[in-house]
Amino acid sequence: MGTSTGSVRNSATLRTALTETSAADGKPLKDKGVLRVGFILARSFTLSAFSLFVDALRLGSDVEDKSGRVNCDWEVLGSTRNFVMSSCGIQVAPTAPLRPPTEFSYIAVVGGRLNVAEPLDRETTDYLHRAARAGVPIIGVCTGSFVLAESGVLDGHSACVSWLHHNEFRGRFPAIEVTSNRIFVEDRNIITCAGGSSVADLATYLIRKHVGEDAERNALEIMQITRRREASEMQPRNPLGPVPVQDKRISLALMVMEQHLEDLIGIDDVANVLGISRRQLERLFQNELGATPISVYLKLRLDAAMRLVASTEKPLIEIALETGFENVSHFIRKFRKAFSITPAAARKQLAAARSAPSRKG
Repeated sequence: MGTSTGSVRNSATLRTALTETSAADGKPLKDKGVLRVGFILARSFTLSAFSLFVDALRLGSDVEDKSGRVNCDWEVLGSTRNFVMSSCGIQVAPTAPLRPPTEFSYIAVVGGRLNVAEPLDRETTDYLHRAARAGVPIIGVCTGSFVLAESGVLDGHSACVSWLHHNEFRGRFPAIEVTSNRIFVEDRNIITCAGGSSVADLATYLIRKHVGEDAERNALEIMQITRRREASEMQPRNPLGPVPVQDKRISLALMVMEQHLEDLIGIDDVANVLGISRRQLERLFQNELGATPISVYLKLRLDAAMRLVASTEKPLIEIALETGFENVSHFIRKFRKAFSITPAAARKQLAAARSAPSRKG
């Protein structure tokens, strides 16, 4: 009982200290800092994405690591004073109410787990719409892009999401143009970022834009980051796993194929995305992978099918359709040729292996 009371008292003290720090020097909040970011944390948000962003601001705001809020300032905004739980279980308290959005250079929504029914409450969602109407740029950090899309703020804009969530985003929001071939997208007054380490790239890009090159360099060097990646750089993803891929054009082709496992895309279309001819694409694949684009595309589909067979109870017809096969019999033939076992037998074998008691000694 005493521990709980002490914890509440300490958190209240911390919250008050944070609020007082942000309003230090007696200056109006809107006059503090060249770059001001209001953070909105979705329920079950990704802590690393928030931490990377806010720490880049801290380091870009002052010289070395003195942490003064000289050129940057930030608040964690909330419709209530309740703590927000992150996906890893650590809680963060809001440092300010939902202040007028025009007090900030950006409103950044930090997303997290996608199985949360209501990531933001109605008051906070309405606040995002007020910010959009006021022309304040809004950032979707990590799966914050899903939150913006769900709220309607992303309507009419293109979005960037992680390769991991690309297909789910397309399925949930088919009217929104989405890419996973770059680390962030700036489309007029909406920025969406893939998450992970790319949050640091976005944050330092904004620091350079609003504060300057020296501030950006200070943040990068203290964070032990060699260089900031540009928005257009590819997300570090190799669908072929341990098979090394050196040519970035092949990496992009593989990601395009992976994004179209169900709604198959033609090899000519893949080549068009890369800005090369089909013949050039085939030559690249042959020289580096020793295979044709068509055969590699089929391998990606079958590998995805094997993962679904192993990790879900979905019917085979559903798995076949999700991996671009028109019927079960065609799917089973290709699966057996690739893995020397039928999907049903593979599922049974894997289930038996999981249920078998482990042997010691």
